[in-house]
Amino acid sequence: VQLQASGGGLVQPGGSLRLSCVASERTFMRYTLAWFRQLPGKERDFVAAVSWTGGTIYYADSVRGRFTISKVVAPDSNSKDTVYLQMNGLKPEDTAIYYCAAGGPLTRDPAEYTSWGQGTQVTVSS
Repeated sequence: VQLQASGGGLVQPGGSLRLSCVASERTFMRYTLAWFRQLPGKERDFVAAVSWTGGTIYYADSVRGRFTISKVVAPDSNSKDTVYLQMNGLKPEDTAIYYCAAGGPLTRDPAEYTSWGQGTQVTVSS
């Protein structure tokens, strides 16, 4: 599956952004969808993930209560699934490149994800 992420930008502390990631094919019953973030020279950190049913969601402790992951399942085979990351109460430490990913198991381990989007920059600064 190919993923296309968008929605990053510059926002002041306390502000909000919504990231979007469109999948090239239907992911229901096939893929877990997740968001990770990474700073230059650092490892890719888990942010949030949603199971292929949408029924189970994981969050990193650092974003729980501020970020919300959601998935919109395409209504028909000609449409594409989309996963969102609503980010509220943004802090400077949330600054990073954000990547969406698709994989099999619902996990926080980036090594288990087989498909990655191109990344979108989020900068939180006054």
